[in-house]
Amino acid sequence: MERLVRPMQASVESIMKEKPRSLRRDSLKKYMIRNKWLYIFLIPGFLYLLIFKYVPMLGIVIAFKELSLVRGIWDSPWVGFEHFEYLFQAKDFYKVLRNSLLLSLYQLLWEFPAPIILAVMLNEVRGMVFKRVSQTIMYLPHFISWVVLAGMIVNFLSPSTGMVNYVIKSLDMEPVNFLLDPAYFRSIIISAEVWKGVGWGTIIYLAAMTGIDPTLYESAKMDGAGRLQQIRFITLPGIVTTIIVLLILRIGNILDNGFEQVFLLYNPLTYDVADVFETYTYRIGLIDGRLSFAAAVGLFKSLVGFVLIIIANRIARIFGNQIW
Repeated sequence: MERLVRPMQASVESIMKEKPRSLRRDSLKKYMIRNKWLYIFLIPGFLYLLIFKYVPMLGIVIAFKELSLVRGIWDSPWVGFEHFEYLFQAKDFYKVLRNSLLLSLYQLLWEFPAPIILAVMLNEVRGMVFKRVSQTIMYLPHFISWVVLAGMIVNFLSPSTGMVNYVIKSLDMEPVNFLLDPAYFRSIIISAEVWKGVGWGTIIYLAAMTGIDPTLYESAKMDGAGRLQQIRFITLPGIVTTIIVLLILRIGNILDNGFEQVFLLYNPLTYDVADVFETYTYRIGLIDGRLSFAAAVGLFKSLVGFVLIIIANRIARIFGNQIW
């Protein structure tokens, strides 16, 4: 009797398990049909990621080979970790790593909080016309290319005809060749990046602030909270999720300092403080023709960014709710 009952119980249990699965499949299918246009609109984005982000990852194998343009990628000889060993033993590697980390740290300290502060200030403006005009003017520099901006910086800081040195000479001081002095290079780059990107970055935070319930501010006013208290206890906690997400993404790209701005403004006199992974890879890979070594440098950067973004995500999950 037990031999007959046990198979029946097992069949009933399997049917009960399969039924919810079939219901979930049907509900998922209905949901996708109901929102088919949303999924259709996602197709170009997925194709972009697939073609330009994931397919090129097959080229990672170049970092483990001695690439020969005649033989091609797959027929080039395999060298294993030889390029990575040379990278870590090269005297230029630690200088480039130091420059990249310092420049990224300065960007994180100055460039990252600047849009938050500007967005909070604009959010407190009550005149809508002034607010919109100010926001438009502030994010216009984002559309200036780094080639044009580099030319503007060169003209402004020129020791003979530059506006800055004109003021310095009017104070009976000697003109300063800022672009040839390593002590000023990082300050010039960071200032230019803040000026170029701060207005555009405020758009994200202003959009996040629109999702804050206005009744919270009214309740705070009734409780006697001032403007600074409202900013601290309502505005900033309301956008803390956006801040954390953007911070995680920024930490993941901590070794990405940008190629154009550094390449257009640095020179042999400022190599000691200006040479970063982008310019180092450019010189080694394209000018010297060591493509496999350049690929190894790029893979090292990607691995460091991947590890940092995982760590930052874990830290954000642990302490994200305790910031404010």
